[in-house]
Amino acid sequence: MHIHPLVTDTETLAALCARLAKSDFIAVDTEFMRENTYWPELCLVQIADTNEAAAIDPLAPGLDLTPMLDLLVDNEDVLKVVHAGGQDIEIIYNLTQTTPHPLFDTQIAAMALGMGEQVGYSNLIESMTGVKLDKGARFTDWSRRPLDKRQIDYAIGDVTHLVTVFPRMLEKLRKTGRGAWLDQEMERISDPANYVNDPDLAWQRVKVASRKPEVLGRLKAIAGFREREARRKNLPRGRLIKDETIADLAVHPPRAQADLAKVRGLAPSWAGNEIGARLMGAIEGAAPLVEAEMPPREDRRPGLGKEGALVADLLKLLLKVRARDADVAPRLIARGDELDALAAGQRQNLSMMEGWRFDVFGRDALALVEGRLAFSVQSGKMVMSEL
Repeated sequence: MHIHPLVTDTETLAALCARLAKSDFIAVDTEFMRENTYWPELCLVQIADTNEAAAIDPLAPGLDLTPMLDLLVDNEDVLKVVHAGGQDIEIIYNLTQTTPHPLFDTQIAAMALGMGEQVGYSNLIESMTGVKLDKGARFTDWSRRPLDKRQIDYAIGDVTHLVTVFPRMLEKLRKTGRGAWLDQEMERISDPANYVNDPDLAWQRVKVASRKPEVLGRLKAIAGFREREARRKNLPRGRLIKDETIADLAVHPPRAQADLAKVRGLAPSWAGNEIGARLMGAIEGAAPLVEAEMPPREDRRPGLGKEGALVADLLKLLLKVRARDADVAPRLIARGDELDALAAGQRQNLSMMEGWRFDVFGRDALALVEGRLAFSVQSGKMVMSEL
């Protein structure tokens, strides 16, 4: 495989992408920094097919990334291969308002091959090739220039190894007949809706003990304010206001802007500046959270009584057994909220009730909740039997 020097000009990038556009698949990875900004700062893009590999420098003066972005999001003929690609996809979404497609995530594929739920890149490569990766450059400052040879070699290795591993995984999936198992998951990670960061939903990430609608309404307003201000200033949201400060403001709202000087976690200047005034406007304009938005109680699952919760726990046990039998990660078969829904009586719109998931797990899960399946222990081993 030919390894190119660092790509820093648009002409070289365009020629590279024109060649890669003729490939059946390309491996893609990114290096970025987000410690000091709201938006992740793209610092390096690594890309490869079976013939060549290159690192692209997005920080190079005058470099136009359009040829690369066109290849990633507009070219439907080339499969884009990533590993645990959520953050890589998020960065492309931020640049283009859409996502790479079609996609293949090797971490998700590993779940179908019995390699665990979140197998790391290094472990995947070592298990499939025997190569132990050098992790020394993993925590480098990718925004600093110039990048040295070790940094670039490390970064490009992430895609050259992926190019080697992907066909092997694909062959295993074909032999086991599990390739179709992944179609739904790959389409899910390609959905642009997953990467829209809605300020009106930011409050759901902040923990607060109260369940009073007035408190949660203020929480929603303050968290949304923080999200919009952090975007505007391109600052990490936690640097602007920490979660615990937001929770404190929601539970104990200040009566006047001058009171912001007494709030732990806020600079005293907020008591008289414009951002403090905007914060007070968000607090004073907050409406109580409507019933439809109220979160479920943490001490019980939505729609489940005590008996239903016990059934859901039995379903989790059954899922572990069936996932072990099929040698597939449980999370690829069913999520916890779906098990709760089945235990609560839902039968429609559950992925476990369709296709391969029904064959592997859903049929038995339905039999369990309808009283047609029993657990027992024989000779120290758990067995299940139809009633």
